[in-house]
Amino acid sequence: MNQRSTLIYELKGLKKSYNNETVLNVGRLQFHRGTVYGIVGSVGSGKSTLMNIMAGLEKESEGTLKYDNATFETNWLGKVKSNPEIKLSCLGGDLKGSKVSDLFKDKSADQILSRYIHNGTWKSLLDRSVSDLSKGEVACINMALAIESDPRVLLVDDYGIYFDKDMESEFRKRLNRMNKDQGTTILLSSPHDQHLKLIASVLIYLDNGHIAKIRPGVGKGKGTSQQRPQQSGRKNKRRRQPRQRSAR
Repeated sequence: MNQRSTLIYELKGLKKSYNNETVLNVGRLQFHRGTVYGIVGSVGSGKSTLMNIMAGLEKESEGTLKYDNATFETNWLGKVKSNPEIKLSCLGGDLKGSKVSDLFKDKSADQILSRYIHNGTWKSLLDRSVSDLSKGEVACINMALAIESDPRVLLVDDYGIYFDKDMESEFRKRLNRMNKDQGTTILLSSPHDQHLKLIASVLIYLDNGHIAKIRPGVGKGKGTSQQRPQQSGRKNKRRRQPRQRSAR
């Protein structure tokens, strides 16, 4: 199997600008199927913008992004069409419903939440109004909904920042199982690499919209490759590639 057939995302000369200010500038970046990636960057580093573009929620200003060897489809207004194979979970996710139990539609909300919250507090959530939820509760429910949707690609922005140790550990187990059993490609972003080091095969560090470095993580995946990154205002250097690993 050649390298191209293992790719699920390929970015070339990708830029995103708002009001003539470039917030994301990636020369070339490739993501492989069935691999878990961590994207690390402080506030304003461009990680959320990158996740939104890869989820098809925003369109790049320049360059190309290919998903499964093809660009995203757009409508007659040029807006990217949503792809049902890709799921984005983020803190700002729009939870639609009058109460928590409504969010799960034809699924059993109590059974699903009890898989992720083991201290019994999930019971008090079922009849709560969605508008009354805390940021941590929203993050937890968004994650549960995303995992249960069983997408081909799962992107999670600001992973784990509102989770306690036990909850993060439980979600990490579920994500690992999802990756191993279903072959799901997973991208997790966070302002720090504390949690991401425990699950990601590859860590990608962003700084001011540019890729600062790529490092191997603890997982075993096909990895990522980056070639000749174009970084405005900086001298381009050939970066050492992370050692490729084969999935078990």
